[in-house]
Amino acid sequence: MISGASRAARPIFGFAFLAGLATCFLAGFPAAAGEGEAPRGAPPPEPAGYRMEDYRSPTPLTLKGARVVGTPEAEALWRDRRAVFIDTMPRDVKPANLPAGTVWRDRPRDHVPGSAWLANVGYGETSPEITGYFRSSLDALSGGDKARTLLFYCRADCWMSWNAAKRAMEWGYSDVVWYPDGSDGWAEAGLSLEPAKPYELPKNVAP
Repeated sequence: MISGASRAARPIFGFAFLAGLATCFLAGFPAAAGEGEAPRGAPPPEPAGYRMEDYRSPTPLTLKGARVVGTPEAEALWRDRRAVFIDTMPRDVKPANLPAGTVWRDRPRDHVPGSAWLANVGYGETSPEITGYFRSSLDALSGGDKARTLLFYCRADCWMSWNAAKRAMEWGYSDVVWYPDGSDGWAEAGLSLEPAKPYELPKNVAP
């Protein structure tokens, strides 16, 4: 079963440092899939730890312990509802010191239909609040089953999904799938995307 992401959004992250990180990261992305080219280069070797900078850059071909899939395999998992699709694209955070009267608009994000958008969980280091949100979200989305298939993606040349998938495995999830082409590869294959809204934890689950 693929978790839906159609619940009404509410502010989840109110931390000033995330605003800066997400803004810098998102500056490297066109506003929508298919606009412009992702940075290209030789795939780097897989690091031992998390990627801590330059998140918008070429990614390795591998992720130890995870299955790495292309668009045909990802589409098959999606059509057969055999994986929870998790979108890790970061999201701008409204600055706490925004002048009164300033209009704030979220940058639109389109993703694979039915995905859960867990924004800002793919940085190399995350705050206790985001770590708790990520852990609780995975538990809710998997139904508490750490053998449940979880597919992580972002966009092409995006380390956010690599880091998030690696972290999920360190937390004991045993069937982790990494889809490095992400929403870019999905759109390039002629598959549809839908507007994304940040995933909300069920009301009875604390982050």
